[in-house]
Amino acid sequence: MTLRINVVTLFPDFFRGPLGLSIPARAAAAGLVSYNLVQLRDFTHDRHQTVDDLPYGGGAGMVMKPDPFWEAVESLGPAGADRPPGPIILMSARGRRFGHGDAVRLSLQEEITFLCGHYKDVDHRVAEHLATEELSLGDFIVSGGEIPALAMLDATVRLLPGAISDHESASTDSHYDGTLSAPSYTRPAEYRGHRVPEILLSGDHARIAAWRREQAEGLTRERRPELLEHPDHE
Repeated sequence: MTLRINVVTLFPDFFRGPLGLSIPARAAAAGLVSYNLVQLRDFTHDRHQTVDDLPYGGGAGMVMKPDPFWEAVESLGPAGADRPPGPIILMSARGRRFGHGDAVRLSLQEEITFLCGHYKDVDHRVAEHLATEELSLGDFIVSGGEIPALAMLDATVRLLPGAISDHESASTDSHYDGTLSAPSYTRPAEYRGHRVPEILLSGDHARIAAWRREQAEGLTRERRPELLEHPDHE
């Protein structure tokens, strides 16, 4: 199965470079995923290709209009037996925080559509009646939905079977099992007076595995204790 990822955006070029590099590019070349970049301005009907307008009720900033988003999603084709409906995800500061569990869930889909807003906001009817969910990267604001969409896309694609050649490496990443990962070291064994922990040079794999578990739990307890208190935290 090939995962189809649609990205509705004002800035398709934002994605072309990153999607042509590293794991996203290799996954596409292997037929694991296909990317469909949809220019939102193609679904406007005035000579200025207007996608935003003043907010009802007054206030600062501009609000993105609902109709280009609706028409862009409709252009992807109707859902049916040959094309099951997939999640339509609006990038939103109001959304639930994206986590590893979301990446796992999305990697099991046949199709995902990311909606990227810009300017002050997106007409709330898009969130209420077009998108199936709203997701956020965290409690901060970035220039547009392209940045979180790319991060979520990458986190999802790297979990597709075959996207990463070394699955064991991925399985020891932070958040894979709900904790932070243990520290990593490589050659040289000493650099500017700083030595690698001796246990990692011992060759005792059982002790090394135990050390890594202890380090992972200790770092998680110190830096992200809520991950231990709430194992299902995303």
